Amino acid sequence: MSLTLLRNARIFDGTNDGLSEPKSILIENDRILQIDPSESIEAVDQNVDIEGRTVMPGLIDAHFHAYASDVDFVKLEKLPPTYLAQRGRHLMEDALRRGFTTVRDVGGGDYGLWRALEEGWIQGPRLFYCGRAFSQSGGHGDIRPPHEDESLCGCAGRGILAERVDGVDAIRKAARESLRKGAHHLKIFVSGGIASPSDPIWMMQFSEAEIAAVVDEARRRRVYVAAHAYTAETISRAVRLGVRTIEHGNLIDSAAAEDVAKAGAYVVPTLATYEAFRRSGVEDGVPQHLLDKLDEVASKGLDAIRLCRAAGVKLGFGTDLLGPMHKHQRDEFRLRGQAETPFQVLNSATGINAEILGMEGQIGCIKSGAFADLLVIDGNPLEDLSLLHEDSTAIHSIWKSGKVVPLQ
Repeated sequence: MSLTLLRNARIFDGTNDGLSEPKSILIENDRILQIDPSESIEAVDQNVDIEGRTVMPGLIDAHFHAYASDVDFVKLEKLPPTYLAQRGRHLMEDALRRGFTTVRDVGGGDYGLWRALEEGWIQGPRLFYCGRAFSQSGGHGDIRPPHEDESLCGCAGRGILAERVDGVDAIRKAARESLRKGAHHLKIFVSGGIASPSDPIWMMQFSEAEIAAVVDEARRRRVYVAAHAYTAETISRAVRLGVRTIEHGNLIDSAAAEDVAKAGAYVVPTLATYEAFRRSGVEDGVPQHLLDKLDEVASKGLDAIRLCRAAGVKLGFGTDLLGPMHKHQRDEFRLRGQAETPFQVLNSATGINAEILGMEGQIGCIKSGAFADLLVIDGNPLEDLSLLHEDSTAIHSIWKSGKVVPLQ
């Protein structure tokens, strides 16, 4: 047993808007044992004076792609999985050093990466994965250019990030296979997207029977379905059929936002990815078809957040970055801060994301029994969200499972 005492910490617990008076946090091994223990604790292995800094839960990115180490998906599919795994390792290590102690991978992450993290072969965030996301033929996960036939694709519909499935029986089998491989959730594409070459944004993807089938498989395994969806029509249909999280949601309207709220579902905005494409998309090798579609959704992201807030929708926090753009992961705080209060943004990145993952009381919070995943910050991010912007050096230390993470 190892005991660590953090003294003189002003705590943001992930749920309540405000910092505590200076308190102590007693950590036993990888979990928080007590907050402000009533008795004086002397026999500890580490006794750390936080000196009045803010201590908050480690950040959670609910829309991450560990194997999206290149912005060109066609190029990505031609690389060996062993090579991509090594690049994925670096993406995970870098995310942890930015303060993200948990990520939800919504396309690509798998059992092997999860196991390597769990056993300590890789130093990275906690990983919640779905395996490959599901796409219909000609949908957002189908990266074949229009001139390419089925026979020319050697991947048999299974790519690095997504798998092509058509029909109720096929999607049921694919869902069962993903769940057999340990998936924490399932992911489907129900609208067009910007990264795919042949589907318009407005396109409604998968039949209702197909969506209902994958939702049924998830529920019977006591997990849930996340859906890539941009338009109001596809969002309303998805939550009506039982989808639990809407990814992106940029083209939502007030009626669809009310549908999401009534269903008790969540929306996970991903503003950082559009800004990253604008910043350096051409030099980073982003395909032209993606840049051509970008403005259709990018300009609506902040409006979507405001509509969701007005309707009472719970908002998660995600980034959806690709390749070298992962370095902009904390830029999501700057962008979200244009439409929300610091507390709303921080709550999304901690407490709300923990709810999405079904890990309330375990991560995204500071309370007895939770994992000791913590950030120590110089200053108060509830008053100054720029302390978490990508160029900030205000993160004093990062703790995961009760241990300090090397920042270099």
